[in-house]
Amino acid sequence: MRPWRAATQTIGGPAHPPHPHPKRILAGLIILMRIIIISELAGDRRKVAMLQIGRTWPGALAAALVALAAHAGAASDDAGAPAANPPPFIEEMTIVGVRDRARYLHGAGQVVDQAELRQFAYADVQRIARMIPGVSVQVEDGYGLRPNISIRGVAGERSGRITLLEDNVMIAPAPYSAPAAYYFPTAGRMHAFEVLKGPSTITQGPYTVGGALNMISTPIPAAWGGNVTATAGGDASRRAHVTYGGTGAKGFGLLLETHQWFSDGFQNIDRSDRNAGLRVRDYTLKARYAPPGGRHATMLKLQFADQASNQSYLGLTDADFKADPHRRYGASALDRIDTEHEQAILRYEYSPSSVRHLVITLYRNEHKRDWFKTEGIDFDGSPNAQAFSRVSWFSVVDAANRGAGARGVSSDRLLAILHGADTPPGSIQVRSNDRSYLSQGMQMTLDWEVSFAGLRHRVEAGLRRHEDEEDRLQRNSTYSQRNGALTLDDIGLLGNAGNRIQQARATAFYVRDEIQLGRWTVTPGLRYEDIDQQRVRFETRAGRTSNPASRSAASVRDRRENTTRVWLPGVGATFRANTAWHLFAGVHKGFTAPSNAPGVNEEEALNYELGARFQGARSRFEATAFLSDYDNLLGECTASSGTNCEIGDAFNGDAVTVRGLEALFEADLAEGRAYRLPLRANLTWIDASFDTDIADTDFFGDVRRGDPVPYLPEWQAQATLGWQWDAFEAYASVSHVDATCVRASCGAFEKTDAALIVDVAGSWAVGRLLTLFARVENLTAAEDIRGRHPYGARPDRARTATLGVQAAF
Repeated sequence: MRPWRAATQTIGGPAHPPHPHPKRILAGLIILMRIIIISELAGDRRKVAMLQIGRTWPGALAAALVALAAHAGAASDDAGAPAANPPPFIEEMTIVGVRDRARYLHGAGQVVDQAELRQFAYADVQRIARMIPGVSVQVEDGYGLRPNISIRGVAGERSGRITLLEDNVMIAPAPYSAPAAYYFPTAGRMHAFEVLKGPSTITQGPYTVGGALNMISTPIPAAWGGNVTATAGGDASRRAHVTYGGTGAKGFGLLLETHQWFSDGFQNIDRSDRNAGLRVRDYTLKARYAPPGGRHATMLKLQFADQASNQSYLGLTDADFKADPHRRYGASALDRIDTEHEQAILRYEYSPSSVRHLVITLYRNEHKRDWFKTEGIDFDGSPNAQAFSRVSWFSVVDAANRGAGARGVSSDRLLAILHGADTPPGSIQVRSNDRSYLSQGMQMTLDWEVSFAGLRHRVEAGLRRHEDEEDRLQRNSTYSQRNGALTLDDIGLLGNAGNRIQQARATAFYVRDEIQLGRWTVTPGLRYEDIDQQRVRFETRAGRTSNPASRSAASVRDRRENTTRVWLPGVGATFRANTAWHLFAGVHKGFTAPSNAPGVNEEEALNYELGARFQGARSRFEATAFLSDYDNLLGECTASSGTNCEIGDAFNGDAVTVRGLEALFEADLAEGRAYRLPLRANLTWIDASFDTDIADTDFFGDVRRGDPVPYLPEWQAQATLGWQWDAFEAYASVSHVDATCVRASCGAFEKTDAALIVDVAGSWAVGRLLTLFARVENLTAAEDIRGRHPYGARPDRARTATLGVQAAF
């Protein structure tokens, strides 16, 4: 059986390419399980697996992994018998594991675990990311609904240059064909966060320059019971997180979970009774069967998320921001994004011994979104939505900031329009950014330990077959501003704002060997990415089609495709100086897949790191120096980039050098019989600059050698000091982020403000099962410009107080 078929568009037929039916995927897993079971009975695992899985090279690799697992089990010291204490199943959802294991990584990496997350009970991933050195965040909405996260200086826009994972499965809506993360899992339901950097990212592609962020969902508990967290606070914000589950004596486990989050938002829209709030509803079901002492385990995860938020790309001029940073222009009154996300994961594990582990995972993510938002203005108005002559709101705000005009319109008139002045009919464009995404595939990993040539090896190998797509069928409508309110003039034709499908198919394979050499551990690794991308764009231009929604053969405007084949080697080394100190170093070739745009190269960088870790009885320290030497920095145009470029186009940024230092320090400053003073602090320094001049582009601007890479603060730091006394706990968190250039030229109105953010929280355990807590975010009510994209100055969340209760049952 071959569940994979070519992702081809049938012109005039279905909007989506044929995909493996879920029943076929399930059947494939059942066949593979039968292979292993038969091989257990027959005793010849390798022959059965090779005969059944297939003859293509990916199939041969899969067969090889199964054969290796079988061979390893047969050749193990215990002759393949189950271990007396078999390893816990479904543990592979983590990369690092528990926080204390991070010190054994052969490279830099950190874990924010459940104990740390409970200190502030954040639902905003941006605040959680500040706890991790080397991670930068570009603030946009203040809630972290669609965060812009960077690791070690990669482009942060929509977190599209890092590998995003939930339970070790890629979670971006279309990781290869459209990596911008317009869906991001709700941070408030997560159990832990892991960040992996350096040579270890070879196992977590395809984005290996900066690193990987793995979000670990709530695990199935060992004992039956439940937990409830409920909060209420400013801006009519309320949140509830409820879980119930457990594991039976025969190995059956179940988890039911929901996370509900609502708020009216912290911004006020001019002349509108609509709020700037959000609604997030998450539901998760997990079921697991892992017989005690057995070799096999199976887990099913189903997750659904429904989200709506009245968010806009339109920011403020600097003068208006200074007067009221939480104001929103009335032109954005209708802006709203609605999303639905569905995830299904079926995971099978086979452990023939305590040192042999095979994991096979099938996954499918479907995502739908429609961001209805204002895109620009036609100062003269338009007779219909197809005849619109657009000027971006970014250009309007930028011209108003500089006291300049745009398209012959004075700066005073621009400001008047932003403040609610009447405009001609058909002058304001509002787009229904309606897109659907699919991401699905199969991945399998095998790790085993073996002695060879007098050395101890721990080998890990993995294979992933993946396909994804983005389907755009969007509509532009036109409005006018009359008496300060938006009035519909023309709904527009479906498809006039974009009608295209882009797809990707990828096969990835990696192998890594951890070799013990006395006090040294050397970890060479190799990753291979084989990526085919394509795009079909249909005619939408006025005067060239009467039906821009058509997908007939005659309506094809153009096609383009791109193929990438790349080998990514790397090696890490660790030296155990003594029981407390570990030194580590590594070098690896980093990679970011290009888009399907012709003439655009993949992003590649040679990455180095050198670091040291200390683990004492009451303190822990880690410091890492890193360098990324880019051959080509890739820039991809999206609406959120705020630039006047064609959405989907990509640009070569040529050579760039990113160097930096990241440090993490944890300690118990004082400890008595009933109290502790825990401290956690991190510091990041990044120097990122272009190595060459680049002619003016719509994305990077006019770049000169030595110009800074946008949106990377040079210095950032965060520290949390706690006081734990009997049933009481209190914490204070202080974060500092430098002013940041948002364009390489870093001129006037092209920088954010430096920011100092203070959060405090406290809790009281009333009894064994009940805890009361309070939190104040942005205690000092800082009102800094935290971002300038997409279209103008943007604030972080205002000071917000929250009260809550946590109960177990």
